[in-house]
Amino acid sequence: MAEIFFASLAKAHHEILLFAVVGLAIGGIDDFIIDVLFLCRHLWRRLTVYSRHQRMTTVTLPASVRPGRIAIFIPAWREADVIGPMLRNALAHWGHQDYRIFVGLYPNDQATLDAVAPLAAGEERLILCINERNGPTTKADCLNVVWRTMLREEARTGVDFKAIVMHDAEDVVHRDEIHLFDVMTDRFQLVQLPVLPLPGQGGWWNKAIANHYCDEFAESHGKYLTVREAMGASMPSAGVACAFERKMLERLVNPAHGGPFDPGSLTEDYEVGLRIATMGGRGVFVRMRDSDGQLVATKEYFPDSLKGAVKQKARWMVGISLAGWDRLGWQGGPMEWWMRMRDRRAALSAFVLFTAYLTLLLSAVLQIGGLFGLDSHLRPSRAVETLLWINFAFMTWRMATRAIFAGMSYGWAFGLGAIPRTIIANIIAMMAARRAMFLYLQSLTGKPLAWDKTQHRFPDLEVPA
Repeated sequence: MAEIFFASLAKAHHEILLFAVVGLAIGGIDDFIIDVLFLCRHLWRRLTVYSRHQRMTTVTLPASVRPGRIAIFIPAWREADVIGPMLRNALAHWGHQDYRIFVGLYPNDQATLDAVAPLAAGEERLILCINERNGPTTKADCLNVVWRTMLREEARTGVDFKAIVMHDAEDVVHRDEIHLFDVMTDRFQLVQLPVLPLPGQGGWWNKAIANHYCDEFAESHGKYLTVREAMGASMPSAGVACAFERKMLERLVNPAHGGPFDPGSLTEDYEVGLRIATMGGRGVFVRMRDSDGQLVATKEYFPDSLKGAVKQKARWMVGISLAGWDRLGWQGGPMEWWMRMRDRRAALSAFVLFTAYLTLLLSAVLQIGGLFGLDSHLRPSRAVETLLWINFAFMTWRMATRAIFAGMSYGWAFGLGAIPRTIIANIIAMMAARRAMFLYLQSLTGKPLAWDKTQHRFPDLEVPA
């Protein structure tokens, strides 16, 4: 009986292994092509551009040829712990530049209302936008309320806004971003700046979960988005540190929604970026440094608990990888199709990872059985063995590149830690994929989407006077 069980287990192991190695090889080739394109682009620009011109900074950045007022949209649902410090920091850093901050609030969120109201009293740059409905709705619905408030402000003052900048209630903004957005929206309809997660605090487990976001964003916003822009594909919005040209965003307004954002989406920011490209708008990813040599970027804490990280990544998977497939389709040419496929492979990649870990577990069981004479004698084929070695090479390369990008952003000791954190990232991805599938299936049965937000923190900062 035991022999039959282990023989069946060996056959199942072989089939699962074949699926895993093929899936991992396809993903590895895909990622490797991106790396090659990045290296070629980086070398080309060093030889042809930066050999003749100094890199531009916010100090040498010229003034806008048509300066205008900037609107900052901040949706807030149960953000009483962070919204006050965030707004004080933003107002202090941006000073008296030409901007207005619009904060989306809910009538049944008294704590957040109480945190914002004292700051708005007598402050013309800060405008409250209170939803007609109790929360939570979706983030997109809250942003549409902010949009309608902005229109009323334009009618009141007679001054149209030039661009709309997206931020979250926990963001640490950069002092130069208003000027940078003002200049770049002269030429582009979407401008995305880097997002740098703040390193985690507390115990090693909490640090590891928070820091895996640092690893992923350092690589994505240091490499992938630059390649995506160079390939001429659409530039997705990260939802923060992103500016939309106002007239282009107005073209996306749906009267049924009361604004440009679709309340039926969990990733309205990502979708807006792709829709702008479909309508002929140009997006750009800007990595520029300030007078101190620091990257002009938005910083924030990301979840440092397993539950929070799974919730957040599941929301991204539902909006981009699952529902996004239905909602946005496959417009554009081959490069756009490739980038959208990369966006939507997250759930499938997590399943491939699960099968890979499952083969390790089954291998261990079969090895133990072999110690007791229960060897099935079923060995991987030469093709499977070859793919195993190819995948090992790809895995080594991937870990090395992630460590390099994390090291460039956070220091080399931090970068080396990205290698073991890959395991934690994989675990979170697999758990998030499971949750995403359940959420997506529930949405197909008619369950309305809601703002499945995570708890936020804001760092202790010395806000300048």
